[in-house]
Amino acid sequence: MQSAFWPKVGKGDKSRQAPFVGAQAPLESSNNVDDQCTAPLVVVVDDDPMVRDVIISLLETVDIEVLAFGSGREMLQADLPDRAGCFVLDVRMPGLSGLDVQQILLSQGNSRPIVFLTGYGDIAMSVQAMKLGAVDFLTKPFRHQALLDAVARATEQDRNRRMADEIAKRRAARLAMLTPRERQVLRAVVTGRLNKQIAHELGISEITVKLHRGSMMRKLGASCVGDLVRFWEWLPPVCDHRLAGS
Repeated sequence: MQSAFWPKVGKGDKSRQAPFVGAQAPLESSNNVDDQCTAPLVVVVDDDPMVRDVIISLLETVDIEVLAFGSGREMLQADLPDRAGCFVLDVRMPGLSGLDVQQILLSQGNSRPIVFLTGYGDIAMSVQAMKLGAVDFLTKPFRHQALLDAVARATEQDRNRRMADEIAKRRAARLAMLTPRERQVLRAVVTGRLNKQIAHELGISEITVKLHRGSMMRKLGASCVGDLVRFWEWLPPVCDHRLAGS
């Protein structure tokens, strides 16, 4: 179920109130209230000031905060807030192209989604951009609703990624609280083994398995096997490798 909230966004002396739909994180909610309740941030990079002004005005009508730059280099040198949102990049610009900027962002570990704009229907270029993770590729002159829809999809994708990352970090921290034996029991339980089977495989008594299992479930905040399975499914891959070696 999605929840609507009304962030206050302003530029200069202007401010508005309007709903924005945010996705809920599955299994476990995030405490990062600022990221969930703050209006999304869209970073626009286009060398045409008229295009920048049109995009700024359009996005501000739906209470999205915008930072606009005339070149990719200028944007890359800026100290951007770490907020949910997306990039809107022109493909063909003097100096760094939009695709150049995309590759630099990826090399820096910046996975904020990208919506590309182009004045040319370059299929090969759009395919390359989409392969690298672009959310959409719009041809100028673009329909206003098409851009709004693309930005909404990109922003939702970024919010979901951020919340999933937060959940994974918390669960990795909980996993670190377990002893090596408790990790072995966890792995056995989520793969469907019974206490008697676990005891045989680990060479310990069934009572000891129950003790490890109870301690492990308390540390993880789990009340049933289903909780453990969901916990396991949301662990980062590196944690799964570490468990495999326990």
